[in-house]
Amino acid sequence: MTSDCCFYMFLLIGTKVIRDSLEDHVSGVGDRCPLGYFPCGNITKCLPQQLHCNGEDDCGNRADEDNCEDNNGWSLQFDKHYTKDKYNKMKSLYAFQTKTPECLAGAVPAGCTCQGLEIFCDAVKLRAVPSVSSNITIMSLQRNLLRKLSADIFKKYQDLKNLYLQNNKIRAVSERAFKGLYNLTKLYLSNNKLTSLKPGVFEDLHKLEWLIIENNRINRISPLTFYGLKSLILLEMMNNSLARLPDKPLCQYMPRLNWLDLEGNHIHHVRNVTFMSCNTLTVLVMRRNKISSLNENSFSSLQMLDELNLSYNPIKKIQIDQFDFLTKLKSLSLEGIEIANIQRRMFRPLRNLSHIYFKKFQYCGHAPHVRSCKPNTDGISSLENLLASIIQRVFVWVVSAITCFGNIFVICMRPYIRSENKLHAISIMSLCCADCLMGIYLFVIGAFDLKYRGEYNKHAQLWMDSIHCQLVGSLAILSTEVSVLLLTYLTLEKYICIVYPFRCLKPRKCRTISILVLIWIIGFAVAFIPLSNKEFFRNYYGTNGVCFPLHSEQSESSASQIYSVVIFLGVNLAAFIIIVFSYGSMFYSVHQTAITATEIRNHIKKEMILAKRFFFIVFTDALCWIPIFILKLLSLLQVEIPGTITSWVVIFILPINSALNPLLYTLTTRPFKEMIHQVWYNYRQRRSKRGKGSQKTYGPSFIWVEMWPMREITPKLTKPVLCTDSSDASVTTQSTRLTSYT
Repeated sequence: MTSDCCFYMFLLIGTKVIRDSLEDHVSGVGDRCPLGYFPCGNITKCLPQQLHCNGEDDCGNRADEDNCEDNNGWSLQFDKHYTKDKYNKMKSLYAFQTKTPECLAGAVPAGCTCQGLEIFCDAVKLRAVPSVSSNITIMSLQRNLLRKLSADIFKKYQDLKNLYLQNNKIRAVSERAFKGLYNLTKLYLSNNKLTSLKPGVFEDLHKLEWLIIENNRINRISPLTFYGLKSLILLEMMNNSLARLPDKPLCQYMPRLNWLDLEGNHIHHVRNVTFMSCNTLTVLVMRRNKISSLNENSFSSLQMLDELNLSYNPIKKIQIDQFDFLTKLKSLSLEGIEIANIQRRMFRPLRNLSHIYFKKFQYCGHAPHVRSCKPNTDGISSLENLLASIIQRVFVWVVSAITCFGNIFVICMRPYIRSENKLHAISIMSLCCADCLMGIYLFVIGAFDLKYRGEYNKHAQLWMDSIHCQLVGSLAILSTEVSVLLLTYLTLEKYICIVYPFRCLKPRKCRTISILVLIWIIGFAVAFIPLSNKEFFRNYYGTNGVCFPLHSEQSESSASQIYSVVIFLGVNLAAFIIIVFSYGSMFYSVHQTAITATEIRNHIKKEMILAKRFFFIVFTDALCWIPIFILKLLSLLQVEIPGTITSWVVIFILPINSALNPLLYTLTTRPFKEMIHQVWYNYRQRRSKRGKGSQKTYGPSFIWVEMWPMREITPKLTKPVLCTDSSDASVTTQSTRLTSYT
């Protein structure tokens, strides 16, 4: 007796050891790589999570791009059942074609077609169910005018297997409407106007496998609604008006339910008892509902679940052990959900998980054991780099260098330009300083991209929450807003000079400096107010890797959304409208003025030359602002905006005016071009006369005279016909003074 006990004990121990060793051998393929890395097929090379399923052959044998499609859950079930159904249908069609291809259903209504025992009355304006042979197997009544399904209306069709009632106007279904359909396997009631289904309405449908009731107005269900559906595999209730799920086990009369789709309803809460009896459920889709919280044991009974989709619900918090019981889960969708308390502990028990979907790619770092984690990028950054695209990484340095060099060049050379209007020169230098800040912003973004190159995902959340990101974002907004306000001020100044040429409205030095100081104060206030209250604005600048607050997502804080809209669609749009109106008024005023005096005509001509130059400056700014206006407007309309567009706006479009302004202000002006011409002329003179002892060649002075050539200033224009300035040594005409704007 003792020897028998010992024998069985050794047998059990040996069996366990063998089983454990086999499991270790099977799982060893994945365990030979460290956490966060996955093998390249049958070779020893391991690649990090971010390189798998990214569209590139990083392994060399394409093993990292194999099995990337999510065929778990609904895809697997659909393929299995659809293939079976398609095979049976083809088999039955083959049988009819070889035996009796003619109609076997007797007389059919006008417009209907018949093949064997299948009748199709689609879109023939039927108002009632037609009466045909009782032995038909398929009846299709799609896109008709049916309004009601009366009692016993299908009772004589006991051989019916598929019934298609989509796209009608059915509002009411009698509780005896489907009586006698003992062999029905598929029932389609989609795209009707149903508001409720009476208990026991499907009582006789013991063989029903698919029940499709999507796109109706059903607002309540109970377990008794599905009484009798003991063979049901798929229940599709997408896009109805369900506000709550029953307080009793939903699946108690559907013991084989495999696939439940409740997407697009108005469900607010998931109760612990709802899915208690859904022991065979492998797919649960609750996407785009209004679920704000989940109980600890909401999914504890779904131990056979392969796919769970909770995407785009306003869930504010997920329990640490929310998914502990879903040990067989292979696909988990949490897209569109801000998980403030996310941590690795949430997903660690999901050892079979192969696909996971988040709102932010940064969350992938909390599920390193999952091979396929989406998204890989937000359009701006990726798992590897702060700037996802190589084009972005190159151009951020190019645009930064052009912007900084051009504006610093103008700032340094402006003091050497002898201008009659020094106040205007101060305004231009102030604008160059603002534009230069944009170059510094891009330089810092490029520097941090280099710092985090290849491992950005490890630092992404810390970077976006850091004070560096907040300050860099503030710098970009400061540059943008000061540039907008300065261009508006310069445009209004030019508008007054052209539309009201005879008024002494020239700003004095004190007034100009006061306006410039006020503009900078407003810019600083707009940029740094979001940093003053973290609770109100949250992470205003840290919504993306480049720290620029376009705030195109509705899930951001309402304060951030409102503040962003006020700045971009309020202040900036108002400034743009003012500029457009001012230039329109300038050209209209000149066009309507019929003045014959030569000096006034020359004055207007010079003003128009200057206005055209400023028009091109503002035109380039408009090209930069309009995309932002459009993005903000689309975000208000709740249109989903890809992150790639945001990156193009921030890296390419937004800084383009900062890079082009120096070119328009200085490098294309007549004084600069004449100086270049003079330098080149003197250089050629020196070469031709070198060694001949010729007379000395005088080079140009570094003090430039920013005014038109003297041959353009006629004697008539030297008369003091317009406003005078007491601070000037001599009285000049307004036309001559305003040439300094070039």
